[in-house]
Order: sequence, then structure tokens, then C-alpha cells
Amino acid sequence: MTAGEAGEAVEEPSDLVLDLAGTGFDEGAHLLLRRSLSQVATGGRVALTGMGPALLAPLTAWCRREGHTVSLAAPDEAPVRAHVRRGDAAVARWEGAERAGGPDAREVARRPPLHWGLAARGALVEAGGPEVPFAVTDQDIAWTDLAPRLYRQAAAAQWDPLTAVPWDTAFALPDEVEAAVVQVMTYLVENEQAALIVPARLLVQVHPHFREVLQLLAVQAADEARHIEVFTRRALLKGGTMGTSTVGGRASLTTLLTEPDFSIASFLLSVLGEGSFLSLLAFLERHGPDPVTRRISRLVRQDEARHVAFGLGHLEHRASVDPQLRGLLRAAVERRHDALAASAGLNQDVFDALVLLAAGSWAPAAIARGWRAVQRLQSDMDEARRHRLSRLGFPDNEATALSALHTRNFM
Repeated sequence: MTAGEAGEAVEEPSDLVLDLAGTGFDEGAHLLLRRSLSQVATGGRVALTGMGPALLAPLTAWCRREGHTVSLAAPDEAPVRAHVRRGDAAVARWEGAERAGGPDAREVARRPPLHWGLAARGALVEAGGPEVPFAVTDQDIAWTDLAPRLYRQAAAAQWDPLTAVPWDTAFALPDEVEAAVVQVMTYLVENEQAALIVPARLLVQVHPHFREVLQLLAVQAADEARHIEVFTRRALLKGGTMGTSTVGGRASLTTLLTEPDFSIASFLLSVLGEGSFLSLLAFLERHGPDPVTRRISRLVRQDEARHVAFGLGHLEHRASVDPQLRGLLRAAVERRHDALAASAGLNQDVFDALVLLAAGSWAPAAIARGWRAVQRLQSDMDEARRHRLSRLGFPDNEATALSALHTRNFM
């Protein structure tokens, strides 16, 4: 016959004893209790000793929230003051919780819900909470498999404007050549300011679940801020003043700032605009009249190549799953062309400055050579745009027509 059959009381399983000394719940006692409860099975008990005088109320509230039960010890159980019986805390606290995908880039969710908010990818997300209104929540819109690798490359390739550029190199240019450099640098600052604002605007649209895309856009904005710094510093290096800014140039850039769609904005800026700037920066690296200008052009071109690669990768991914994308991109190019039809296009001062830099002198034959070099630059830009449009699936004739509609202001 067992003790239970004889009517005798069945003893509780042996309690795990936790001595809290004088530690209160506002001093970390809950951490000690949670650790002790993890060492007993569901239904098991932890006996508390040494509790501070104001411990019972917060202890009871914490146990209720965590799914455990608490009872005071009998007087003859001294020094034990309370028993905590372990409930299924995971169920009590995390009922309805869900994993926010997986931490690896290969485990991104196709459409992360808005209530995940700022939760780390792969975290266990407690049910409830506010919905954060991110505009871009679809993997096919935000994502490219290139993002993690491009971010690692971008983080590793950051350069310091103070040390990466030979600012102290001695050189002297004729006043008119220096003025031409200043004008080109002024134009580049204006364009890079637009190129900073666009990724910053896009960044706040993207669900943080696509964290590599956010990181890449953030580095892209930081790149542009650095480019603005070095172009401005080169413009003022010899004590001159900044060059001219035209209404047409600013109008062209404003159309980039007002484009609300993530993919279209990426297309207009990175694929068409910054893609064209790769050719311009190669031109300046080749024809720059001084080592500072040439070094800046090379460093900036390396950054811009990543920006173009990200834009292309994103759009190639989306084009592969959305057959309507090319129609949207075509309409965007046509819409922008129509909006700028009455503008003057490229700042004439910039065009003339590029001719002089390529010429290297005022000799008529040199100026003619410089003019032809700028014509080749524009032809190179067109060819590169057509190539990138073809990568996005546009037929050759359509790529040619769309490239011809691109703004005469290059960006």
C-alpha cells in the first residue's frame, strides 16, 4: 500500500532553494529567479529565502506576467518565505509570437508584416505592438541578392578625404584652366547633393527586415556626403569662388527628388544618372589637369560603380518577377523628358569647361580636339546607358530610344 492509498499527504517534490539575500526586484532579483525556474520542470517549485521587505508585491506581479504562481510559505517553513511554481512561461509570455524570418540573408521573408517594426531579423517577435508604416515591404521590390556582398565591399572601401587625396601636392594651373576645374566641381557638388538626398529618402521607405538594403543605402548616402566634401574642397583649393548653377540643371535634379516610387527612383538615379556619371568621372580622371582632380575622380568613380551595381541588381531582380516593370520605367523616362523639354539642358559653362580640360590649351587644334573628346564622352554615356537598359530586358531599339530621351544634364 502506498502513502497515498493510506490517506497520507503526498509531499511536494523537493524545492530548489534560492537565497535572494536583500536583492529586490528593482535590483535584478527577477534574473536570479528566472534562472532558478529554468532549472526545474514545469510544475516544479523554487523556494525563496532572504527576500527584502518590499519584495512580495513585485514578485507577485512578475510571476503573474510570466505565467508562474507564487504562494507564501507557512510559518514553520522558515527561513523560506515564498514558493514560486513554474508555469509554462514561454506560452504565457509568447503566445502568438512569431519568428521574424531568419538572421541569414538567405532567410528574408517575402513580405515582412508591419508589426515586426524594428525587430531584428530572426528575433522572436511578441504578438501585438504598433505597425510602422514602411512603404516598401515586398522582397521583390526592395531586395537584391547582391546587397550583402555590396555592403561588405562598401564598408571595406570607405576612404578618408583628408588622407586619401594628395591635397598638399604642389601644382599651378593657368587661371582659365583652374576656373574650368572649379566650374566642373561646382556642377558635381550640385549633382551629388541630389544623389545624397535620393538614397536618404529611399532608406526610410524600406522595411528594416531588409537590413542589408538599408545598410547599403546608408553607406551610399555617406559616400555622396564625402563626394560633396572633396568636390567643394577642390573647387576652393586655390582660393577661388564657386562656379555657376543654372535653372535647367536644378530642374533636372528636382525631378529625381520628387519621384516617390522606390524602383523608379533607383532607376533614374543609379542606372541612368550615376551610370552616366561613371563615364564623366573616367573623363575627368583622364583629362584632369592636376593630381588632386585626377585622384578625386578615381576615388569617386569607384564608389559610384557600387551604386550603379546595386541599382542594376535590384531592378534585374524585380524585372525577373514583374513583367510590368519595364513599362513603368519607360513611362518614367518619357515623363521626365517631357517635364524637362523646355529646359536648357547641360550648363553651357560646364560643357565649355570640359572642352578646355580635354584640350589642354587654347590652340585652335587643341580646342577642336577637346570638343571632339566631349562628343565622345556623350557617346560613351549613351552606349553605357543602352547596355544597362538591355540588361534590364529592353530590346535594342527601345534601349536606344530611351537612352536618347535621358536628360542632357547627364544626371
